[in-house]
Amino acid sequence: MKNPEIKITETSLLSDNWYILNKVTFSYQKENEKIQTHVREVYDRGNGAGILLYNTTKKTVILTRQFRLPTFLNGNKTGMMIEVCAGLLDQDHPEQAIIRETEEETGYRLSKVQKVVETYMSPGAVTEILYLFVGEYDESMKVSEGGGLASEQENIEVLEYTFDQAYAMIESGEITDAKTILLLQHAKIKGLV
Repeated sequence: MKNPEIKITETSLLSDNWYILNKVTFSYQKENEKIQTHVREVYDRGNGAGILLYNTTKKTVILTRQFRLPTFLNGNKTGMMIEVCAGLLDQDHPEQAIIRETEEETGYRLSKVQKVVETYMSPGAVTEILYLFVGEYDESMKVSEGGGLASEQENIEVLEYTFDQAYAMIESGEITDAKTILLLQHAKIKGLV
């Protein structure tokens, strides 16, 4: 199967208030077919990284809990989400970024992480590639209480659950975040915890 021929014909900036929202017009032509014109809005917030912290001795994981406005606007009554630690790359290499985010959000200073996958989480409208990692933690790595950066208006609660508790929260509906579900399922399949 041959890929269609794609040509971007126009890009118009709709907003650059927090991130970038563009209106993109492009032509799309399949082999031996007429050219079609499409118009889509594309949200560019940069690429990000997420990590599941796990402890093999205690059989625990570290997760975070914070308010997420888009979920509140779409039916999450409290707007609070339980998630793996995550953040934007901010021009860093994905490994450097997730090590930085881990310390800012959870208070654990990691020296190494293991990449699991890179994925598009919402490819129909968002450009973001999300790099997902796992990393082992223990109490000797705790350097602060975490909670995020005040300069970024972060209010992050750090949670420690047994792996079984966290995994059961997928079925109970307490964990609905895709990156968190993916990493917990990866840990289950690989027998990390």
